[in-house]
Amino acid sequence: MAAHMHAYQSYASTPAKSARDTEIEIILETTRRLKSAAELRHDDFPRFASALQDNRKLWITLAADVANSTNGLPAELRAKIFYLSEFTQDYSRRVLSEKLEITPLLDINLAVLRGLAASGKSG
Repeated sequence: MAAHMHAYQSYASTPAKSARDTEIEIILETTRRLKSAAELRHDDFPRFASALQDNRKLWITLAADVANSTNGLPAELRAKIFYLSEFTQDYSRRVLSEKLEITPLLDINLAVLRGLAASGKSG
């Protein structure tokens, strides 16, 4: 089972955490793993590829969530998240095939984290 899904199940079973807190924890952990693995990309490529794949799986999960008609987010925000998932999938393939840097992927994850944190302060 993917690390982020295991983490999701662990956090989801903790009643003190909100759904937003769970999302933040999962995205933060996935981002940390990706950044750490990227630093050793040339020395431990399997670890890097695995972390990249976990990030892709995270974004597939987010896309599936916003594609669900019961998702309570505004339609415009749902569309933007879905687009980011598509970008992440495509760019991740290019990271592997063209040896691109992962900075855009980290930037996207961090922007989502900032948005989740900001929405938590207002709600």
